[in-house]
Amino acid sequence: MSKVCDAILSDDEEDSVLDEEDQEDASSSVVVKKEDSEDESDENEDEEEEESDKDEGEEGSEFKSEDPKPVQLSEQNMTTKKFSELGVCSWISQQLNSMHIKTATPVQMACIPRILDGSDILGCARTGTGKTLAFAIPILQKLAIDPYGIFALILTPTRELAFQIADQFIAVGKPITLKCSVIVGGRSLIQQARELTERPHVVVATPGRLADLIESDPEVISKVFRKTQFFVLDEADRMLEGPYNDQLKPIFQALPQKRQTLLLSATITNNINQLHKVSVRKPYFFEDKGKDDETTVDRLEQKFVVCPVAVKDAYLVYVVKNYSEKNPKSSVMIFAQTCRECQALAYMFEGLGFRVGSLHSQIPQKQRLASLSAFRSKTLQVIVCTDVASRGLDIPHVDLVVNHNVPQCPKTYIHRVGRSARAGRFGSALSFVTQYDVELLQAVEQAIGKKLDELKVDRSEHSPNFR
Repeated sequence: MSKVCDAILSDDEEDSVLDEEDQEDASSSVVVKKEDSEDESDENEDEEEEESDKDEGEEGSEFKSEDPKPVQLSEQNMTTKKFSELGVCSWISQQLNSMHIKTATPVQMACIPRILDGSDILGCARTGTGKTLAFAIPILQKLAIDPYGIFALILTPTRELAFQIADQFIAVGKPITLKCSVIVGGRSLIQQARELTERPHVVVATPGRLADLIESDPEVISKVFRKTQFFVLDEADRMLEGPYNDQLKPIFQALPQKRQTLLLSATITNNINQLHKVSVRKPYFFEDKGKDDETTVDRLEQKFVVCPVAVKDAYLVYVVKNYSEKNPKSSVMIFAQTCRECQALAYMFEGLGFRVGSLHSQIPQKQRLASLSAFRSKTLQVIVCTDVASRGLDIPHVDLVVNHNVPQCPKTYIHRVGRSARAGRFGSALSFVTQYDVELLQAVEQAIGKKLDELKVDRSEHSPNFR
């Protein structure tokens, strides 16, 4: 964290003074100093994924006295408003209406007016609260007034989130023919460098790939960001962990000081407590508590199965098979601890005749996106994944979440099972508990404030009893 803060706080004032030459087209040929060999070795460069349930940091309830205090948001203390009441212009309101988005969420009500007024934002918002539109709407509104590239840079830790964010920008920005570029691993460095020199309006990137591009040709690639007005760090708590520190440094150095900085996260950790130092100006700091923060929703039926570790996979197949037979149109998401375990389970279910996909960092990007799309459209009935899918991704219709292992961190459990029972729907979650997982289960129960019911698996009788 200190490296990132130092890089930002030591930005030279000259970054805010734009050279006349910055207005040139900059579309001259770019020499990328790294060989493009189909980028097979880059498949994992932009995601140092935490596959084995590391703790996500200490909770932010232990603020130091000098730390900023977040404004608490919840549906109870905020009156629902239409977007026009928040200062959103008519063309965006009409486009949102065509997308069947008619009223703003608490996060959007808190963010949109302040971003339009020029404030920096530091916020903690749960998945599914509309935080992407909370920053996309004001960015697009300001872009429409003075369109140029690169107007906004959004960084996110995974490729899937990058494409998801880009899709929302493109959907809302359709009336102004928005040009949006996604810069992630798995594609040609030369092609992506060319895209950046063409200066699209919005760039959504993973930090590893963007840092590589900047370092491959600093003079040309860094220059395209010298007039960037908005910098967004999505899933900021994850972005300040491990290898992301070094990857973020050249990106921050390429950005001008005169910009709006929007920092968003799903949880408050000790890293987040330091993020106010990253912002150029004092940010508006909020936390969306909601009704079910740090716990699970009442519409989610949570159970566990006790089984010996040696036969856990047999129990898993039995439960999923019976559930799918009882609910033939259902979607099942299974979480595994490692990439190897994830792929092995996917092969096992495929061999048993299930329509199954897998999602982890070792799978090529195109295949991952194809699996997500097929699961969303219910072409696949089962998807086996690691925690890369437990946060941020918008997969609205998951009927059953299965934890093949009990996570080490209770927050990881909350993020996983939060894939089900979304948007007012009912859902189920089932965790497999072996003789080694009893204490982990107790930690989860303490964190969510409720005891989980045990699902008795008796293969000689009826199917497991779910809604």
